[in-house]
Amino acid sequence: MIHKIEPHKYYPEFRSQDPKPSDYLLLFDGEKVYLPSHTENSDVTDTSAGAGISEHPQVYLPTFEEVHGLLGIRQPMERFFLDCEYLFSIDDRAFFRKTTEDAGALMLPEEDLYASGVFRNFEPEYLAFAGITATQINRFRLDRKFCGRCGHPTIHSTTERACICPECGQIEYPKISPAVIIAIVDTEQDKILLTRYAGGSYRHWALVAGFVEVGETFKGAARREIMEEVGLKVSDLVYYKSQPWSFSDSAMIGFFAKLEGDPSITLQESELGEAKWFSREDVPDLPSTISVGQEMITLFKNGGDPFCKR
Repeated sequence: MIHKIEPHKYYPEFRSQDPKPSDYLLLFDGEKVYLPSHTENSDVTDTSAGAGISEHPQVYLPTFEEVHGLLGIRQPMERFFLDCEYLFSIDDRAFFRKTTEDAGALMLPEEDLYASGVFRNFEPEYLAFAGITATQINRFRLDRKFCGRCGHPTIHSTTERACICPECGQIEYPKISPAVIIAIVDTEQDKILLTRYAGGSYRHWALVAGFVEVGETFKGAARREIMEEVGLKVSDLVYYKSQPWSFSDSAMIGFFAKLEGDPSITLQESELGEAKWFSREDVPDLPSTISVGQEMITLFKNGGDPFCKR
């Protein structure tokens, strides 16, 4: 899964910290992030201790030093460090956010600007996790420029990751929405239910999933989503794992569930384009296992027993 970055260690706690030339810079133009390619960097030699660890076949996460050189920024590095937001650290390397607006309307090459989906297949995976986590914090800052209560411009808190309204005192924190994702298993036929979404860019097979409503328990949300999307009854909801999922500002809570009764599917066509039962040998290969849902499907495909005592 994308957040499983061992042996690297993620440090999410809020800090007030100044950048160094060798720290990573997530430079945003709106919701898009600047990622240079190796062809652009062919004449740049990085002799820092972490040189090469951000490599990717096409694009990579740049350091402050690399961004400063690649974009031909004239201001001294010390001035370029200004108006940068510390995000988090992985091991001993810090990650910072800066926007083109903060950089004095800096113009970035359009061909080097990418939406958050680029991090689904980014390498190495711990830097993919860093990139997508940074995009979630960037979205939070963009969405909370103004107070939702009185409309006054907000300011950044100096003690925690939050936006504060200096006019009415409202405090806004990053949005993290809990969502359930459920692998429904017909234990009598040894089959798993897979679905395809009716819309969106993800076209591979997936599991039943949905956001938790106000006042719901996780298991209550799981049962409701199953009934709404495929019209099935289940028993023995077994918790599997949770996962931060920054692509949709969510925290995913994974369950396995046993089918109870009739396996006939009643499809919620507004949400799903298709749903089908698969035996283990017929479960299709998935593009990756960065999500908890993909890991659950792979566990079943490979013969695992999700209902054994964990």
